[in-house]
Parts: sequence; structure tokens; C-alpha cells
Amino acid sequence: MLESDQLMSSAVSVAPAAIPEIRRPSRAEAEAAVRTLIRWAGDEPSREGLRATPARVVRAYEEWFSGYRQDPISLLNRTFEEVGGYDDLVMLRDIPLQSTCEHHMAAIRGVVHIAYLPDQCVVGISKLARLVEAFGRRLQIQERLTAEIADTLAHVLQPHGVAVIIQASHDCMSSRGVRLHGVAMLTRRLLGQFAQEPQRREILSLLAG
Repeated sequence: MLESDQLMSSAVSVAPAAIPEIRRPSRAEAEAAVRTLIRWAGDEPSREGLRATPARVVRAYEEWFSGYRQDPISLLNRTFEEVGGYDDLVMLRDIPLQSTCEHHMAAIRGVVHIAYLPDQCVVGISKLARLVEAFGRRLQIQERLTAEIADTLAHVLQPHGVAVIIQASHDCMSSRGVRLHGVAMLTRRLLGQFAQEPQRREILSLLAG
């Protein structure tokens, strides 16, 4: 389990690292790569059942990895300050997660729980789900994904505390290698007041309950 219980200083948090610019292959190049993999697997990409597969795979990749075309920080830029003095917990549980393991390009499926303790503003709850999607629809490891979601929320909103818990299963473990089924991985990142007792114990109980 990844557990990063940290204090957020009053200084501006460090923004998530930017992904370096790379040359994106053309659609034709991507489809040719799929045909190569089909041949490597032992089949013939020109046969009827596989003829349209390269194009389908490329379209699927556009959806599965759409997070690379999203700016997670900009998703949180629209905030609301008219909250009637509300200054307690904001929590969104059971956000569906679909991601892809960067080591074997196998599926990661699970749920994400997010909580924060607002200071001056709140963000629309749909934006929390979109934040998960923006980071999840990339090649990932669960530990980094947990940190990216928490750190971005802390960086933009500057709340008193942030908590992120992810529970997910990994096809790279169930479909190959040890082939274990029904196994879930739990990671969490606690920042600010949520890293301190008694808030730490309370938020873990709420998020895991």
C-alpha cells in the first residue's frame, strides 16, 4: 500500500510534472503497428475478421488514452466561493476508474474516493470525476495516479486537506504471470489536516467505510 501522509504548507504546492512533447505517429503508422502485432501473435491481418481491426484498435486507443489530450489543472480552474460559509468536508466516493498499466498495457479497473477540506472555495463535483478521468486515461501505475490526483487538487484549490484512496484490480496480475483473480490493490495519499490525528483517522474511516 502506498501511504503518503504529508503536511501542506501555506506555500503554493508543486504542480504535477508536464509530459514532454513527443512526435505523435500518424494514424496510418499506428494501424501498421497493430498489423505487425497481429502477425507477431501468429495471425494474418489481411483475413476478413481482422481486416478492420487495426482501425478499430486505433479508435479505441483514442478513447482509452484521451487523458493525454486533457489538462487536469484547467479542469479545476472554475471554482465557487459563494458557499454560505461552509467549511467542512467535501467527499465524492466510488468514482469509477478505468486505466491502463504502463508495464504490460493491461487494464486497471476500480474506484477512487476523493475528499478535501475547503479553504476559500469549492469545485463542482463533476470536476473531481473528470480529474480522475484525465489522469486515469493514460499509461499509469496506481501509485503515481493516486499522487497525481491528490497533488493537483491541492495545487489548484489550496484546501486545508486532501485525501485520495484508490482500490483497483490489475489485469496484468490476473491474466498473466501469477494469474491471481479477486485481488485488489489499495493506495492512498493524505495531505494537510488529513495527515494529522484525529482528522486522519476520521477521513480514513469515512473513505474506506
